[in-house]
Amino acid sequence: MPKILLVEDNEMNRDMLSRRLERKGFQVVMAIDGQQGIDMAQSDAPDLILMDMSLPVLDGWSATRRLKEMPTTQTIPIIALTAHAMSGDRQKCVEAGCDDYDTKPVEFPRLLGKIQMLLCNAATA
Repeated sequence: MPKILLVEDNEMNRDMLSRRLERKGFQVVMAIDGQQGIDMAQSDAPDLILMDMSLPVLDGWSATRRLKEMPTTQTIPIIALTAHAMSGDRQKCVEAGCDDYDTKPVEFPRLLGKIQMLLCNAATA
C-alpha cells in the first residue's frame, strides 16, 4: 500500500483528499505546515508527497526545496497543489523541485492519474 504524505493546512481539503485517497488504497499521513511536512517526510518515508504551496510556518516552495536538498528525501516525488493557476506558477513549482503540479479545487481523477504515473516512474527508477 503506497504511503502519501498530504501537506495541507485547510482542514476541509485534508479531510476530502485523505478519505478519497484511502478509498483508492493509499495510506495517508498528514502535515499541516511546511516544517511539519519536512519532519514527517523524514520520519515516515512516504512514497509520494502532495504539497500545498500556501502553507503557514514554511511555505510549500521552501519546504520542497529543502526536501529536494536532503539525501533522505530528495527522490520522493512531490506534486504541488495550489490555487495559483496563473501563467508561470507551474514553472515556479517545477523550479522549486516539484515533480508535477495540480490546481485547486482538485479534480480527483486527474490528480489520481498524476499520482499513479509518478509512483510507477519511481518504482522503475
